[in-house]
Amino acid sequence: MRGRTALITGAVRRIGRAIAFRLADEGINIVVHARGHGAATEFCGELAGRGVKAYAAAADLEKPEEYGNLVERALNAAGSLDILVNNASIIHFGAIEDIDFESFVRHMQVNAWAPFVLIRDFARLAGKGKVINLLDSGISGFDWGHVAYILSKHALSVLTKMTAVRFAPAVTVNGISPGLILPPEGTGGGYPRRLARVPLKRRGTPEDIAEAAIYLARSDYLTGEIINVDGGLSLMEHAEWTAS
Repeated sequence: MRGRTALITGAVRRIGRAIAFRLADEGINIVVHARGHGAATEFCGELAGRGVKAYAAAADLEKPEEYGNLVERALNAAGSLDILVNNASIIHFGAIEDIDFESFVRHMQVNAWAPFVLIRDFARLAGKGKVINLLDSGISGFDWGHVAYILSKHALSVLTKMTAVRFAPAVTVNGISPGLILPPEGTGGGYPRRLARVPLKRRGTPEDIAEAAIYLARSDYLTGEIINVDGGLSLMEHAEWTAS
């Protein structure tokens, strides 16, 4: 895959950062998306140190006027585009009794609509390649504490399958559903109660997600699939809901 180019949304931090490093280690050039240009440019310097080309592309995924031409700007900067990784998302607490329309729309725009726009633009402008969407293993059941968030990830999971059909055979579209990898920012140190229900009895790492991304970037005969990288947690949550 050396010499190919990937656009990664939310590439500067957390799971996006791990995916960017892992793809760079394979010789893949990176278009770094971040909300701010300064953060994206700084991370480009780190990636260049790994021997690949890196390009900054800032956009606020809550502003259509900024993300509406993100794929076009990535193509203009890099000259070609082979992989799109829709990683960026937001997650805010909100039980089913508490969420309001504003929170619902905000999560849907960032976590589902913006990725959908990027997928369509990628298919139209790049013409062929691989799309990898970051979902959540919670789509196997529910997330009672982050209702607007999990609804948006359910929407993206359906869009993953629909776009896989619509844009085949030139474009493959697949998803990765992380489990207990990194706690939401500002929530403390971990998942003490949920971790006990993971069959593999440990938390995953961002590098585990990055390995799945490499697999999907390599595969030429896989589309419309969603890989759970969650230590088996989704199996337990599914069993819990079917038994209740």
